[in-house]
Amino acid sequence: MTLPLLVGYPLARSARSRARRIFPARGHRRIEDPEVARAQKARAWTAAVMSFLILIAYGTPEDMAQAQQQYWMRLVTTPWLLLLSAPVVVAVVLRWAPPDARGSMRRRLRATGRSALWYFGAFSLVPVLALAGGWTTTRLMEGASVGAAQVFLMPLLYFGTFVPMLWVLLFVVFASGPAVRSAFNIAEVHAALPALLTGVLVWEFAAIGLVAGGPPPGPLAIQLLALLGGPASVTAVAWWEIHRLRTRYGVVLRR
Repeated sequence: MTLPLLVGYPLARSARSRARRIFPARGHRRIEDPEVARAQKARAWTAAVMSFLILIAYGTPEDMAQAQQQYWMRLVTTPWLLLLSAPVVVAVVLRWAPPDARGSMRRRLRATGRSALWYFGAFSLVPVLALAGGWTTTRLMEGASVGAAQVFLMPLLYFGTFVPMLWVLLFVVFASGPAVRSAFNIAEVHAALPALLTGVLVWEFAAIGLVAGGPPPGPLAIQLLALLGGPASVTAVAWWEIHRLRTRYGVVLRR
């Protein structure tokens, strides 16, 4: 295990350092409001407990497996859904913003676009490097039929494809959480954008979950509460956050 540790540890540190520079751990909020943070945590824990109780009371083993599948599906689809939804929400906020504020918002938007390019570029590069590593491994397995010079160079080629793939993969792992929470540092464009985008995404996920997995288990009333209660509560907390940003911190959403 010595060689993997000697190679993996500095790669992990380098990838994590780069991910934290591009996506700071506290980059999802420009303004820290402890009351809003407590309300969000309470809502999240309440939703988790209620979902668990509904599955225990009315769920079948198939429902349990489907809940796990939807969880992993959300992890994979959230960055791409953000990529599609964020430009629409940003365009609406830019349209609402006072004319004298639009120039600075557009300048800050360029940094957000660069961070999104970093993430999706790394995300797309992982399978490319994996394919290159697979091709190299195949050539290594066929090393007996090639020349001595090629057999000597194959391990170097394999090392040269494996190390970049591992670094990029570790960067994606370390960057995914902060990138999704901050929506690619979109709070730098406008302080209310994370709350607005959260309110949009939660209804999109509700629609996707309904189409992909059907309604939740239980009677009709429980199904409606489970289907609409989560998105409605997230939207309520998001609008309360925007209200506090406007009344307590002077954040202007409209002209």
